[in-house]
Amino acid sequence: MRTAVLSLGLALLCCLRTEAEELGAVGLDKSKIAGKWHIVALASDSESYLQKKDELKMAMATIAVLGEGDLKVSFAIPTPEGCKKRESIYKQTGVPGEYHSSDRGNKTVQVVDTDGKTYAVIFASRVKDGKTLHMLRLYSRTQEVSPKITTLFKTIAREKSFTDEMIKMLPSQEECSVDGA
Repeated sequence: MRTAVLSLGLALLCCLRTEAEELGAVGLDKSKIAGKWHIVALASDSESYLQKKDELKMAMATIAVLGEGDLKVSFAIPTPEGCKKRESIYKQTGVPGEYHSSDRGNKTVQVVDTDGKTYAVIFASRVKDGKTLHMLRLYSRTQEVSPKITTLFKTIAREKSFTDEMIKMLPSQEECSVDGA
């Protein structure tokens, strides 16, 4: 029995690694994801997101790679109350392209797909009030993305069980930046 469980665990680990390799997360050059990004699209199963999604605008993030390979992510999020700024440290989990932060609740993020230069698709999950919530984000170096990348994001979102109603391409905005106050 113990051998069967161990074999099943190893097989699952191999499958996860193969999936990560197929999605471009293995061998990710962290220095290429460092810098300023626009969050141009979201998909989420959070009720609060679904209620407010039509009010959302493009957010910004700056990613810095720390000495141990962990990531420091600074966000600038436009809200009706003004520009909200947040910062979190994401530590490597040991799974290629996956990071964990305990800032403002436990959150795990994984780089699902990236070309390492112009876009990155990030999948996040966190537990809130006993319920696991999921979010997929499309990061872009520019405020506009090609139709090919938009289609890729929507395809990945559907593969992650997000419906069209849960997917939102965000309108651009100029008033909230990671650079400004």
